[in-house]
Amino acid sequence: MVWLPSGASLDIFETLDSTSLEARRHAALGEPGARWFIALRQTAGYGRQGRAWSQAVGDFSGTLSFKPEAAANALGQISFIAALAVASALDEYVDPDKLSLKWPNDILIEGAKVAGILLEHIDGDSGALLAVGIGVNIVSAPTDVAYPTARLVDHTEKAPSPADLAARIDHHFWTYMKDWRANGFANIRQLWLTRARGLGETITVRLPNETLSGVFEGLNESGALILQSGAEKRIISAGDVFF
Repeated sequence: MVWLPSGASLDIFETLDSTSLEARRHAALGEPGARWFIALRQTAGYGRQGRAWSQAVGDFSGTLSFKPEAAANALGQISFIAALAVASALDEYVDPDKLSLKWPNDILIEGAKVAGILLEHIDGDSGALLAVGIGVNIVSAPTDVAYPTARLVDHTEKAPSPADLAARIDHHFWTYMKDWRANGFANIRQLWLTRARGLGETITVRLPNETLSGVFEGLNESGALILQSGAEKRIISAGDVFF
């Protein structure tokens, strides 16, 4: 175990089924402190809606679990904090102009997905925890997915190790969390929008029962996507965005 400057601990495992599942196992032991679980290899990694997340050795797969100390209806905003933290960490390796954010929780390099985020609630013996799962394509880029993918090594002279990237993400995450806890979501939302791909442009949003097209106008006060679809303004809390 390594202790990061934020006070969070960092555990690195050679192999895990899933870092998110490992976070759940530790929560059941009543360990409330902020803690990173990093797997150099995952055998059952997953993303949003239970989709499989593939990983090669050298890619980043990590979950940060902690007590959010926030109202339940505001916890979804932490996904935007995590996205900003990952993008800020990648700024140290990639030209920031190449990086953008895709609603609700992806990071892109030149329009292709390089990282994704998954928030999960965990009921632990010491109280409710939030698990922030993060995957970054450092050395591999999946091909059997619906959206173009990228890998970090193609855009940087020196790619980070998973441990180094965890430390950098952790630093930026707690910096943004401090801002959010002190000032609310407004500044986080604006920072996210400055890096958003497709803002002010026509996008497609796939929902469970329909597919919509319209202009991406922004985010509301909770982080939902505002879509002007024809004469109707739609507020979308969950969906898959395509450009």
